Amino acid sequence: MTNLSKIKILNAIFFFLLMALMISCGSTKKSDVKILTNEELYRPNLHFTPKSGWMNDPNGMFFYKGLYHLSYQYYPNDNVWGPMHWGHATSKDMIAWKEEKIALYPDEMGYIFSGSSVVDVNNTSGFGSLKNPPIVAMFTYHDAVKAKTGAIDFQSQAIAYSLDEGITWTKYKNNPVIKNPNIKDFRDPKMTWDAIHNQWIMVLAADVETQIYRSSNLIDWELASGFGKNLGVHGAPWECPDFFPIKVEGSNEMKWVLLQSINPGGPNGGSATQYFVGDFDGKTFSIGDSFAQDLNKYGALWVDYGKDNYAGVTWSNVPDADGRKLFIGWMSNWQYADKVPTKNWRGSTTIPRELKLINIDGHYRIVSQPVKELEKYISNTIKKELLAIDKTTVIVDKSTVDMAKLDIRFTMNGLKDDNYNFILSNAANNAVHFGINKKEKIFYMDRKKASETTFSDEFANKMSTAPITSDFNSIEVRILIDKTSIEVFYDNGKTVMTEIYFSDAPMESFSIAKANADFELKNITINQLKIK
Repeated sequence: MTNLSKIKILNAIFFFLLMALMISCGSTKKSDVKILTNEELYRPNLHFTPKSGWMNDPNGMFFYKGLYHLSYQYYPNDNVWGPMHWGHATSKDMIAWKEEKIALYPDEMGYIFSGSSVVDVNNTSGFGSLKNPPIVAMFTYHDAVKAKTGAIDFQSQAIAYSLDEGITWTKYKNNPVIKNPNIKDFRDPKMTWDAIHNQWIMVLAADVETQIYRSSNLIDWELASGFGKNLGVHGAPWECPDFFPIKVEGSNEMKWVLLQSINPGGPNGGSATQYFVGDFDGKTFSIGDSFAQDLNKYGALWVDYGKDNYAGVTWSNVPDADGRKLFIGWMSNWQYADKVPTKNWRGSTTIPRELKLINIDGHYRIVSQPVKELEKYISNTIKKELLAIDKTTVIVDKSTVDMAKLDIRFTMNGLKDDNYNFILSNAANNAVHFGINKKEKIFYMDRKKASETTFSDEFANKMSTAPITSDFNSIEVRILIDKTSIEVFYDNGKTVMTEIYFSDAPMESFSIAKANADFELKNITINQLKIK
């Protein structure tokens, strides 16, 4: 060995010893040492995300023969939006997902934009048989070449069908089934079997309104009516509607709910999903006086007031014996979705949720909670009957649980007109602050100090808020914590806030700050989840 080689080896040993000493003394900057890669640090435990590529809106969701199918807007060749495909995943419980091969590819007619799938159990389309009913998908063709010419009619509606339970698909030879009526933003068909009126119905985002179509066979569609031109939040084209009947909790009353996403226009900036409650006569959807009054008062009612729940829709073909309205959204925001600091992949889903409709003194509200299937992944439970809060108090930390897989529930008692601030934090000085400010009559979420934010000026430029619409001195709270997200369900899901973050290191502690007056947390349940 030459002297030069020996010097190089000694220098390398010295360098590594020096780095070890600097780390142990805390003298390195956070940017100098990365203990975890972005992929290890940021890929969720509890939420579906593709192994690689770009993902946005959930599409084509149906339940069949024990499997939940989830398709989604997908670009496999990059981590930013591109020529859209339908990715595909399956699950027995909506929690543990298996990524399947791509369902639909773009072709000479265009990209494959958002849409829906239904199980045609009576073979009304004629694509299958009663013994082997077809799965029928409807999607928007987006002709990017035509769009670049300045034409308006570059989006149309097409269908495809599967005879092997959603694994492979055949595009209908006479596509499109609905041509563009000279509307620039004309997309995202969501089909539903309307058993009340014995017909297929489909809602479609058509610029600043929702169009409702009817069909007997999923091929020939008739425009029945339009809704919403002067209702709710506008200022941008509407997107990704969903429309379904739902029974009011604790009664036999049936109402219809329209989910309608918009970007931008969300309550805290960027994209979000508003909803409307009313009646449907088989052709026309209308809201009643009380819901109209709510819209006049609040401008809109939102499925989720956080910044990161968009384009959510429900599963079709859920058995009547189950009876739930099962929902999932895209857990990001168009303000920064293509800039977040992940590399191999971008995009994930919210936790799947059950939607319910309640009546509060004549006012209808959508409420949501994580699906009950999540509970089968509980590996350990910590219970605390009572915490009297008279100073900043740690509720749980990494000494007893994995902070990236938690389902936390408790009741807050003795609340006054004060600010009740929860803190999810780590030793790298990252912190998500969220809670209840009764004095200002808001729920809030503040991630300004939660993570790296330089990738977007709009990611954490302000605190997100949701209005408190009733008075209370006691409230139920549920919190789902993953590696890079927090989902908070207040008052049994009457107000929900979902937001993502990208901390420099895993979160380590969950605390609550001291308020001006003492208060209590009761019936604290901390569920450790065992996933991945």
